[in-house]
Amino acid sequence: MKQNEFFVKLIQRKSAGWFNVESAEDLLGNILSRLPVKLLLTIKVVSKLWHRLICSPNFTRLHLSKSREKSIYILYPFMDAKRSLYFMDADGMITGTISLPGLKNIPSLCMIASYNGLICFTNYPWFPHSFKTRAVVTGLEIRICNPATREVCLLPNGSPQKQELGIGVAFGPGISEYRVLRFFCSKSKSDVIHPECEIFSSSTGTWRSLGFVQHCPMGAHHVFVDGKVFWFIPSEEDHNIPGSILSVGLDEDFRIISLPVAVTEHAFLVDLEGQLSLIVVFDDDDTMVIWILKDENESIWEEKCRDGIPYETVECLDSVAARKNDIFFITEERYFIFSMIKMSWKEIHFKKLFEQHSPVVFTYTESLLPCH
Repeated sequence: MKQNEFFVKLIQRKSAGWFNVESAEDLLGNILSRLPVKLLLTIKVVSKLWHRLICSPNFTRLHLSKSREKSIYILYPFMDAKRSLYFMDADGMITGTISLPGLKNIPSLCMIASYNGLICFTNYPWFPHSFKTRAVVTGLEIRICNPATREVCLLPNGSPQKQELGIGVAFGPGISEYRVLRFFCSKSKSDVIHPECEIFSSSTGTWRSLGFVQHCPMGAHHVFVDGKVFWFIPSEEDHNIPGSILSVGLDEDFRIISLPVAVTEHAFLVDLEGQLSLIVVFDDDDTMVIWILKDENESIWEEKCRDGIPYETVECLDSVAARKNDIFFITEERYFIFSMIKMSWKEIHFKKLFEQHSPVVFTYTESLLPCH
């Protein structure tokens, strides 16, 4: 009898609603996790409870899980005088614009990564599939930004360099941790390029050398999928065309993955529903083909789909991003969304909202994650 009375009292106490802090936090957190970040930053001053809840790591994880279900596109027009980011829904409609603080006066600002609400900018003029080495006039600056919270973090300088060869961003193992891999040629009197790699960790706030490496990527075009960063490696015959793929995991293990076929310079790596995917446009028959990597160790690929492209291949393909079953394409002059379910193309018109100078597009998920 006493045991039954205990459970009755326990249930009554758990059902006390908003007067019970524990149950109120669970219910409140579930409700607030569906709100946009901008509103959360405003209402967290309502009370100490709301502030503690919204600023907690558990709420950050919960909010991110909800945001992943409604990912959108983020578009950045390279060399745009306004330095604005454009948010775009699945139908290609611009839903918002934001200018990040402290970035307007930085020349050659390039966006190179987007993951879990954090984006990466550099002041270095990377271009798709560029393997050309350049003399560095100013030091490489790397910034991690959260457009939703408007936080911007400038990373400390890496090792002195003669040439920048490539860069990539990995995220993890913790939800708010990230690492930056940088490939470069250090200053020396020799004309021979000896590529080196170093890694920055947000946990330590410092760079660490990985020494000389046998392979280096084609610039900054990369994708982070399932704990690994992937870049193209140039072919031996033509350094402007990918010949294979370089993979680096969080365990800092370097691997080479073979491509399914000989590709063209119109090739991109994307994250397609958690799988590394290869998208190639072929010049000879104006065809776009999508492959999915099934086995990294054996370099086994599976063709997902193929279709004719609605534009001339003389238009250079500048950027590609994947969102669920849709692929966003940016050429020199036009914008398209390809539906893998409907096997159809939709052209998007932006009415000259921004300058057309090598814009890039990424998938974007709003979050509360800190930049450092």
